[in-house]
Amino acid sequence: MEDSKHPDFVKAFYLKRGFSTRALHAGEHFGQPHTPAHVNPIYQTSTFVFSSAEEGAKAFAGQDDAYIYTRLGNPTVKVTEAKLNALEGAGVKLANPDIRVSTLAFSSGMAAITASQLACAKAGDEILLGNVVYGATESLAYNVLNNLGIKAFDVDVANLEAVQKAIGEHPKAKAIFFETPMNPTLALADIAAVAKIVRQVNPDIVVIVDNTFSTPYLQRPLELGADVVVHSATKYLSGHGTVVGGLVTTTLDWVKDELYKLIKNMGSSPGPFDAWLINQGLKTLAIRMEKHCSNAMAVAKYLSTHPKVSHVYYPGLENHPQHELAKKQMKHFGGMLSFELVGGLEAGRKLMNTIEVFTLAVSLGCVDSLIQHPASMTHACVPQDKRLKGGISDGLVRVSVGIEDEQDLIDALDKALAGL
Repeated sequence: MEDSKHPDFVKAFYLKRGFSTRALHAGEHFGQPHTPAHVNPIYQTSTFVFSSAEEGAKAFAGQDDAYIYTRLGNPTVKVTEAKLNALEGAGVKLANPDIRVSTLAFSSGMAAITASQLACAKAGDEILLGNVVYGATESLAYNVLNNLGIKAFDVDVANLEAVQKAIGEHPKAKAIFFETPMNPTLALADIAAVAKIVRQVNPDIVVIVDNTFSTPYLQRPLELGADVVVHSATKYLSGHGTVVGGLVTTTLDWVKDELYKLIKNMGSSPGPFDAWLINQGLKTLAIRMEKHCSNAMAVAKYLSTHPKVSHVYYPGLENHPQHELAKKQMKHFGGMLSFELVGGLEAGRKLMNTIEVFTLAVSLGCVDSLIQHPASMTHACVPQDKRLKGGISDGLVRVSVGIEDEQDLIDALDKALAGL
């Protein structure tokens, strides 16, 4: 989806309206029939009908925007792409109407992450990778891209001197990919500062930010200088644990073109029903994130004073080393936190096996609270020495705080901790 194709994109995509209004209305009838339904239908079809052979020929020649085959484009998918485009790109577009913001949907978060890197690099190129990322992102870099001739090199993106040094030492680097906040340590990267260094040292490097933890409600990397934003739509964007999907938004036309080639030729497009579910989730993103954030702050404050908790990692706490950066580049501090127990790994296992209300499961961003053990679950594929260097200890517990009643979450933690 490319916003500039619409003759009046500011009005059509509600770019001058508030976030919640955009989340509800932007893109709702984009690419739809002239008499659309109030709630967009699900075009659950593999292929589309042409009125004539001539129309089919024009479609395949790229002479009109007719739908051909769902792998190549689908009205339901188009609506979801248009909505996220408005949420991630409104600030950039209003500041510079000549910039084209484009969003493409994928079948999973990992499909989106993979495509964002393959769009920028080819055999012989290099990618700079944040030293703390999701385990599968790490595995992609060193077990897949490496086999394709694309070498990845870790960089501590929280350390700006390290970023500048890495860029200078790797002239073949075509992209720098990082998360902020990082999974699962909740460390931050200064997006604007990293982007500024890239522009000064090697402007050919594409800045890719995984914004899954924050969502565009809390943080908009394009406004801070990033070129590409990646989401696992499985998480907060859909919000209910019912779908697997991914989305990529970019201000670079050539990246958009490369992303579409990958969708077309690798078949990484989402199903229409998945796209529809993501679109429905986006409509309530703002109110959900407000509750996620307020609950997480309450849980973090409770844990930080408990004698059986040795450390809490949450950007909203004043003792977080990057609290001021979080205040600068985020609206609130998010719904994710991690903590260490005095009893280490065994205490963490006991807590996860006995706690009520919280669900023992991986993933995150669901309306219900999830708890898991990164070292043996989401980051088990990361070598231990690298995990420990990045701050992912064997005793670290990660929590995705849901939108339950705040006191119920605290009571559940209190009861579980009392049993340790």
